[in-house]
Amino acid sequence: MPAPGLYHLSRPAAQAEGDHPLLVLLHGYGSDERDLMGLAPYLDPRFQVVSVRAPQALEMGGYAWFAVQFTPVGLVLDQAQAQESRQQLEAWLEALVAAPGVDRSRVFLLGFSQGAGMALGVALHRPDLVTGVAFLSGLVVPQMIPTGDLKQLSALSVLMVHGRQDPLIPIAQGRISRVLLEQLPVRLRYQEYEMGHEISEACLEEVRGWLTEGLTR
Repeated sequence: MPAPGLYHLSRPAAQAEGDHPLLVLLHGYGSDERDLMGLAPYLDPRFQVVSVRAPQALEMGGYAWFAVQFTPVGLVLDQAQAQESRQQLEAWLEALVAAPGVDRSRVFLLGFSQGAGMALGVALHRPDLVTGVAFLSGLVVPQMIPTGDLKQLSALSVLMVHGRQDPLIPIAQGRISRVLLEQLPVRLRYQEYEMGHEISEACLEEVRGWLTEGLTR
């Protein structure tokens, strides 16, 4: 599957013949492409799963989509770097979706934490490339939302999940993110779980069911 520009791991769909739905995994800050790939065995086997590594290497190890500062007033995001990574990811995804064997009508992104923001940013700016986004334990900021005509977003499905005990992105910020998304014409499903900054079993079951539903729409 040719897709230059970003390092990634792939798991083929269970059925070898024909075009397959695509699921792209985007990890969080300080992690790498191996992290979310562990979810693949629990998700619908019809998906061709690709887990991509963020472009910014961190001194502490791992990778990031953009720099983050933890301040007394909350997270401060490097918006310029986030935009650069989003545009790089869009170009990479465009090449990936154009590859033989991909069903362009069923392309889903699943992002966790910082990766959730990247997944949603790509989908909002390039809804022609994305069918749905699983937005897990992420943060929506106004800078992510495109300007102009947003009618194209009416076909985009978004599953937003947040933990009530999340110590990194508190549930209050998750609910503010929900309000921002509710102002857009996307098909939003929002769920909260008794969990921290993680993907619990209940959360994973929610995601699994939502993705499978997405293949039948």
